[in-house]
Amino acid sequence: MNDLIELLPDNIANQIAAGEVIQRPASAVKELMENAIDAGATQVKLIVQDAGKALVQVIDNGRGMSVTDARMAFERHATSKIRNIEDLFRIRTMGFRGEALASIAAVAQVELKTKRAVDESGTLIEIDNSFVKKQEPVAFPNGSSIAMKNLFFNVPARRNFLKSNAAEMRHIVDEFIRVALSFPDTGFILISNGQEIFHLEKGTLKQRIVQILGAHYTSRLVSVQENTDYLNITGFVGKPDTAKRTRGDQYFFVNNRFIRSAYLNHAVMTAFQQMIPGDSFPLYVLFIEIDPSRVDINVHPTKQEIKFEDEKIVYAFVQAAVKHALAQFSITPSLDFDLDPAIQQLDAVSKPFSDEEKAEIESTSLFKTFTRKNQAHFIEPSDNSELLHWRNREMEDENFAASVAGTVVDKTTGFILGNEEVAPDESTANPPSPANAGSTIYPASFQSLYARFSADPLFGDQELKLSQFQNTYIVCETNGGFLLIHQQAAHERVLYEKMMLALNGKPLATQQGLFPVTLSLSTSDAVMLQELLTGLQALGYAIEPFGKDSFIIQGVPAGHEEGNAKKVIENLLEHCKHSGSEKIDSLQEKMIRSLAWQQAVKPGTVLSETEMRGLTESLFRCLQPNAAPNGKPVFVEFKRDYLEKIFGRKT
Repeated sequence: MNDLIELLPDNIANQIAAGEVIQRPASAVKELMENAIDAGATQVKLIVQDAGKALVQVIDNGRGMSVTDARMAFERHATSKIRNIEDLFRIRTMGFRGEALASIAAVAQVELKTKRAVDESGTLIEIDNSFVKKQEPVAFPNGSSIAMKNLFFNVPARRNFLKSNAAEMRHIVDEFIRVALSFPDTGFILISNGQEIFHLEKGTLKQRIVQILGAHYTSRLVSVQENTDYLNITGFVGKPDTAKRTRGDQYFFVNNRFIRSAYLNHAVMTAFQQMIPGDSFPLYVLFIEIDPSRVDINVHPTKQEIKFEDEKIVYAFVQAAVKHALAQFSITPSLDFDLDPAIQQLDAVSKPFSDEEKAEIESTSLFKTFTRKNQAHFIEPSDNSELLHWRNREMEDENFAASVAGTVVDKTTGFILGNEEVAPDESTANPPSPANAGSTIYPASFQSLYARFSADPLFGDQELKLSQFQNTYIVCETNGGFLLIHQQAAHERVLYEKMMLALNGKPLATQQGLFPVTLSLSTSDAVMLQELLTGLQALGYAIEPFGKDSFIIQGVPAGHEEGNAKKVIENLLEHCKHSGSEKIDSLQEKMIRSLAWQQAVKPGTVLSETEMRGLTESLFRCLQPNAAPNGKPVFVEFKRDYLEKIFGRKT
């Protein structure tokens, strides 16, 4: 019987390895830019076409390569970074595995031009599907140029899974920004389809942060500098007023390598405690310099997940460094024990206290109650007092609760809903998709409500009994009990489905503004907004490009709150960039969720009966009225038999 196990050819082995290393054009951008940095480049230019699908080219002025090195660079596990096993524990370069170029050459057509300063001519190598097609001398300046063309041309299934050009371009910009922040002493240029997106000059870290994240951060950054025998921490954190409601611009670098670490992020969040709201996230760009032997970066193909020898001590140092920086720059809250000069000028302090005034004050009932023993909280009874004794109030509440058994009462008394927490009904725990919402089995009371709303919007002579509870919930009485509707969740669902219709061929009307609003953004935000323009236009927003990284808002949807269009767009971009724990691939889905959340009526808003009726009618006309866009329940149903069970009563 013949042997079955054989060694794979190099081109097949390289394609398998490429699946881990090169997942999208941005992966190649990261690898090629890091190679340029390792080559000692002081100027790096990145050129992309069709979001990297047609071309990714990196040109640098680094050391260049000899003829032999240029050819060897495309072999698997060929590298100049390490020589023995001990080198793995003292890595300071960006790359070290020797997989990147071999993986790129396996799934793209590659052209390399390179020249060293000591050589008279450079070297040209063309590779197609891991096979060398051409190698010859070429005239070329000192440095290297490597062009990756037609990514995944030989793996059509992988190419089909790439996202839209705008989405892939966002990933490229993210990788470009991370490398550019890591090395502020290197100049970087990004050109996309012939248009210059970034032109970053050499400078300090603060200058680089401002260049990338925006000029409005110039005076809103706090320097972090902490040197210890174990590690050094440098960088900047944003002042508390720069915190955003989404995970914004947060960057950790270990030995100049960008990493992701929820553990260290928690250290920074803890340092900002009591200075920012619990649902806000601070800006930070922090560099940790540590002995490479105390870190293992060979954990993940992207090298963005690392392991520290002692995570707890790194956590403590990061937290202490940020706290110290905030305190040093007087950002943390402090108590001022100096006397306020304005207080010293008050009559009570500056003027003498006469005997007549003293006698007048001592005669008041307030003075007497505070000077008599055990009388500090005593309030004299009065026939005209509107206050009831607490025991009488308690007895009245108990009798009243037993009599109404959970029904709606007048506004001055409130609602008696019992003390037990009620779990959502099964129909809301697993909301149906809009496609099969019509076949969903709902409670009988819900079916009757849905039928009434669908058949007759005005309900004929049947009027719903609606009231508002704590300016947050709408109580809607049904035949078999009542629904407790969360007004914000309900409004989000209504707006979400309205926007979905707009994106699917029923655009919303636009109200032109009297005075156009100019919107200046960072380059990465401008790239994202450019992708969203078509969708925003269908939703009623008239936004046009207005120069580099600037846009002009000409109009907003009819009924949009006046004057806050700029804030809405800025919040939208933040939500789209950082959707938190929500795993949403579609940028369009993120957009309408964000807009629905921003425009929905918030808890604490008083609604008139007409507004409550309109919102309830609109809700039950939706395809999926029982779930908000984020999947959380919109309403909870309280049935009569459940209420009777709570109060121990039977009819």
